[in-house]
Amino acid sequence: MNSAYGVIIRPIVSERSYDLMEQGKYTFEVAKTACKEEIASAVEKLFGVHVVKVNTINVSGKAKRVRYSTMGKTRSWKKAIVTLAPGEQIEIFAQQAAAPVE
Repeated sequence: MNSAYGVIIRPIVSERSYDLMEQGKYTFEVAKTACKEEIASAVEKLFGVHVVKVNTINVSGKAKRVRYSTMGKTRSWKKAIVTLAPGEQIEIFAQQAAAPVE
């Protein structure tokens, strides 16, 4: 991958990912061809933090019913859980987590 923006596609926003943020772990959807070293360097470059560890998971697509009896499939994608150095955090996530829910 050439660009850090080509490696990191989007952050994953879920209850579990917010629980992991308390431990210094952040979850992203990444390019399927990205390796752990590319993911670590992309996160360090984009957010200015130090990455300690990267875990990756290939999420397979689930079978879904489309219309009457036709079966389709959702897309497969790759997820990365990035562990940061102790005491560091990504500011964008910290602002969203602190926002009150109305």
